[in-house]
Amino acid sequence: MPSSLLRIVLTSAPVFLAGWVSAADPRPNIILILADDLGYGDIGCYDAQVKTPQIDTLAAGGFRSTDCLVAANVCGPSRAALMTGRYPMRAGHPISRHPTKKYAKYGIASEEITMAEQLKSVGYHTKMVGKWHLGFHVDGSHPLDAGFDEYLGLHGNFIGTKGREDERTIYRNREPEVVDIDFEKVTQLYTDEVTQFIQQKHSQPFFIYLAHHIAHTPIAPSAAFKGASGKKGGKYGDFVLELDHSVGRIMDAVRKAGIEQNTLVVFLSDNGPAKNGTAKPFRGGKYVTMEGGHRVPAIFSWPGKIPAGRVSDAMITSMDLLPLFSHVAGAALPEKVTLDGKNILGVLNGESPQSPHDYFFYYNGLNLQAVRNEKWKLHFPRSSADQPYWAKKAGGNPKKILTTLKKTLLINLRTDVAEKLNIFDARPEVADELSKAADAMRQEIGGLQVVGSDQRPHGLPRAQDKD
Repeated sequence: MPSSLLRIVLTSAPVFLAGWVSAADPRPNIILILADDLGYGDIGCYDAQVKTPQIDTLAAGGFRSTDCLVAANVCGPSRAALMTGRYPMRAGHPISRHPTKKYAKYGIASEEITMAEQLKSVGYHTKMVGKWHLGFHVDGSHPLDAGFDEYLGLHGNFIGTKGREDERTIYRNREPEVVDIDFEKVTQLYTDEVTQFIQQKHSQPFFIYLAHHIAHTPIAPSAAFKGASGKKGGKYGDFVLELDHSVGRIMDAVRKAGIEQNTLVVFLSDNGPAKNGTAKPFRGGKYVTMEGGHRVPAIFSWPGKIPAGRVSDAMITSMDLLPLFSHVAGAALPEKVTLDGKNILGVLNGESPQSPHDYFFYYNGLNLQAVRNEKWKLHFPRSSADQPYWAKKAGGNPKKILTTLKKTLLINLRTDVAEKLNIFDARPEVADELSKAADAMRQEIGGLQVVGSDQRPHGLPRAQDKD
């Protein structure tokens, strides 16, 4: 079936569940809450100094992952992988876009099948609120083109620079609703939109994707949260508490609507922390291939289906959400499309707690820089010339580490989560196995000088350079 026709089939399915009620149809509502640049160590239940009672309560009532990896260490590629269940290189979106001429036609490919399209195809109402960052003004790449019935939000990062008013405009669907919004009002606006939607009467199951701006710059908590985290938290801690409050309001709305038992809620971050925040106990953060750039807080709640109090170190990924959501919604996975994500319901509920992944591949832009299994991680040599624009220079950011590397590093992640001790010489057979897996993946989805056999072209000239 041609990809364009397949897309029509997935996005144009009639709403055949007009009589849907939870007793007759056990398929859950799904709420996905995505934080922005939130570090692994920024949440109370991940040992943060500033406690986050609402998110911590969500975790205590469900599943908390200590080894959830996102497919990219910057937001655009990470979000493309989240939406499609595919590595950014495979999906044709390995670079974060900017509102400049170079990226005028660069967005998530219209042929890519998203989690929203999957859910819409089986009768879900799909709503997105927040940051898209995947080509809002690019033909075929708007949220409404990617399976969402409704959209409200700032489509990319909030930029305060004169002449960048579009980055400060709240859009509803395709039309501006609030121009030059005060950023301190955005989180409440998003939360109001989501809670009001939840409290409406629904004749079909729904999927909400809420993509917050917290804790991306500007670090600007609203007036009600300034000083809330005390001296130890500062403005950043206040900002995180505002995010926590939003999660609490959403969960209150779910409970008041009487749908808690039939709602799957997922909370995670798009990548590691930038200059603010912390990835402890890992090193590094946004922009780099260290665990601190890719390992994020991830929490799953579904009362009665996911046992309370589960904590797991099984390796899972953000790409697993599309297969997971498809499974619980009863949507067949797309044919003739290679997914890198796996259905992790068995990991979440304890029925099959082992990781479904043999390997995870760390791309930084077009460059495959590391590979791991559950225990071992192999870093490959790299230079600043190999790096995408966001990792070429540290720029005063102490989290931008190992951007250059003269020799191969083998790390035992079970004993060295900070990635400091190279044991390459002691375990050459492990390094060889991981290196072969990486070589095979480059041939399949591409690399700096390799066009993969299953790689969607990204279409960017000088892709690793910003302009």
